[in-house]
Amino acid sequence: MKLNRRSFSQHLALASLAATATSAFSVGAFAQSFSAADLHAAPQIGDKSLGPDDAKVIVVEYASATCPHCAAFHTTVFKELKTEFIDTGKIKFISREFPLDDLALAGFMVARCVPDDKYFGMLDLIYEQQRTWAGQNARAELLKMAKLAGLSEADFDSCLKNEELAKGILAIRKAGAEKFDVKATPTFYVNGKKMEDSRDIAGFRKAIEAAASS
Repeated sequence: MKLNRRSFSQHLALASLAATATSAFSVGAFAQSFSAADLHAAPQIGDKSLGPDDAKVIVVEYASATCPHCAAFHTTVFKELKTEFIDTGKIKFISREFPLDDLALAGFMVARCVPDDKYFGMLDLIYEQQRTWAGQNARAELLKMAKLAGLSEADFDSCLKNEELAKGILAIRKAGAEKFDVKATPTFYVNGKKMEDSRDIAGFRKAIEAAASS
């Protein structure tokens, strides 16, 4: 059965989250000043990260699974960033969910439900195949990717009905908007400082080198 965005959302049994989602998907709250320590503190459901915990430089990304700009970053610049800075232990990279719609929420929920060591691999698939799954065949396409990561269909359906997980992800988004001045996706912070310049690999090199030397 093909599901459009509305029926897929209903299929996920997220109706009970409607009030939470409505407030979380509304950006515009005034963000108070915050410290890098505040930003780097893990949310209640935990962070997903790559690189050493004791890295001098920490890069935090807020992204939406259905955001084309996020997909463009992850399929190009992120690969260079990982090779040059993450795999070499120079930075810790924290990926935070900032879903802009119910489909993005569903994608992130599935990524959180696969085995921990396959989380970033699942994110890679989500971004690489964004144009394929973020449409009328959302459930079927997400299920295909979830199976590649080791989830059964029963586990997949159970994951998408996990209200606590959905609320945890929405809480990350709410904190991003209200506490950390996230207004769009993707948004990046390097040691607590929002990147305002170019977000190509040269821009990351500049920001990371400045943070490492401060």
